[in-house]
Amino acid sequence: MSYYGPVSDARIPPHPDPRDVPLQQVLEALVDPVRRSILTQLAHAADDVKCGGFDLDVSTSTATHHFKVLREAGLIRQYYVGTSRMNSLRGDEVGKAFPGLLDAIVAAESGRRGQRRGTSSATTRSGRSAKRTPSVA
Repeated sequence: MSYYGPVSDARIPPHPDPRDVPLQQVLEALVDPVRRSILTQLAHAADDVKCGGFDLDVSTSTATHHFKVLREAGLIRQYYVGTSRMNSLRGDEVGKAFPGLLDAIVAAESGRRGQRRGTSSATTRSGRSAKRTPSVA
């Protein structure tokens, strides 16, 4: 805290309260498979993830756009640690505004990824099991 009050970081963008975001905007954010992948990776991560730490097949500028859409839809929170922009899933807040939505998305995406990779199951950061079904060949 400085003499003039709390120090704010101008690099930190605004984060809307998920209760103030229209359902239409949230659903539009979830339409894109890259954004669903980001949410799923955050749900399965042990800690918050820096922007460069995601397994995405898009350019840096495209990834930045996807993070912005998710942030403006109230689905993720972004903050800085040094020069790294970190991302966290706003699971509890989104769960209060849209009960079951994120769990359903993560479970569906995890199942889809599991079918492609042939894995069995995983646990999300919320401690819930996200079932992955083995691929049948």
